[in-house]
Parts: sequence; structure tokens; C-alpha cells
Amino acid sequence: MIKNTSKNTLLSNNLKHCNSFFSKCKGLMFTKKLTDKALIFTFNKEKKHSLHMFFVFYPIDVLWLDSKKQVVDLKENFKPFSIATPKNPATFIIELPQNTINTTKTELGDTIQWD
Repeated sequence: MIKNTSKNTLLSNNLKHCNSFFSKCKGLMFTKKLTDKALIFTFNKEKKHSLHMFFVFYPIDVLWLDSKKQVVDLKENFKPFSIATPKNPATFIIELPQNTINTTKTELGDTIQWD
């Protein structure tokens, strides 16, 4: 379960951790559209981790979080076959179904928690 504790809203009930090099590279490539699942990417070093949507055929929402799990950047409606680079360094990236950011009113500075 992933929650925005600043807004007390649920982002997803279903999560997958992407910790290995392979799982981070594959991400959502060649998958079916996200409905309620979220992917969490954890990195050893806080930096500006870019994302690509190559071979992902549907738009998603993305959150970049610092080591304190606070939102430092976000991207709504991240389109297929595009690239995004955050404005600020992050330790975690969360990929969510499209419109999650809007419906949960998640914004910069919010704290996100998961178990």
C-alpha cells in the first residue's frame, strides 16, 4: 500500500519494488496498462534519475521522492515514447496509473509512505 500521508490519500493498494538493475531497466516496458499497481524504484544515490517511456504504450503519472520520501518533482500524463528528467535529485521514483496525482491532489513537498 502506498499513501500520501500529507493528504491522507491512498495512491495504490498494489505495489512492486524495482530494486535490481534488470527490474529498473525493464520497468513497465511491454506491459498492459496500469490500473491499480504502482512501481517503486529505489536508488542508492540521490541524483536526477531520468525516465523513458520507450515501449510503454500508455501514459502514467510519476513521482520523484528524496531520501525523506518527500515529493521533489512530479509528472502527470507521462506519454509513451518520451523522456523526463526531474528538476531535483531523488532517491525513489514511483510510477502510478494515469490521473493518480490529480485525483489524490498529490503535490510537491507531500510525504509518501509504503509498506
